[in-house]
Amino acid sequence: MNPLTETWQIHNRINIYLLEAIDEANLKDISSSKGRTVGEHFAHMHSVRQMWLKVADVSLLDGLSKIEKDNITKSSLLSELQLSGKAIEYLLENSKDGKIKGFKPHVAAFLGYFISHESHHRGQIMLALKQSGHPVDQKTQYGIWEWGTR
Repeated sequence: MNPLTETWQIHNRINIYLLEAIDEANLKDISSSKGRTVGEHFAHMHSVRQMWLKVADVSLLDGLSKIEKDNITKSSLLSELQLSGKAIEYLLENSKDGKIKGFKPHVAAFLGYFISHESHHRGQIMLALKQSGHPVDQKTQYGIWEWGTR
């Protein structure tokens, strides 16, 4: 396995780790500046993955479902993020000549784009939970930074 794929796997496990620490009822939490709910942030990450899979290799969408805004559950988020995570992993592992179809400049930048995008949303999720009075426990707050053990 190449280091880019391994980095993606760690990143995706951290997303799952955070989601697992959130109570189902708190998926409806929203930050004081409005925008997406906690659940909608996770669903958005999955949707952006699907958008890139459609461009880069549409066959990797097989088995993935869209998460509808009015039907967000912890179970569906966990399942779909794991599945779309595997599809992105496959895309990274099988990139041709270090390139991803439809993305410039190269596969390492593609990975950087995803980690930056999804980490931004993790921050938004943490903020929304905190402002709603439901911050994740301290173990999880520190745990999302434990790349060596995730």
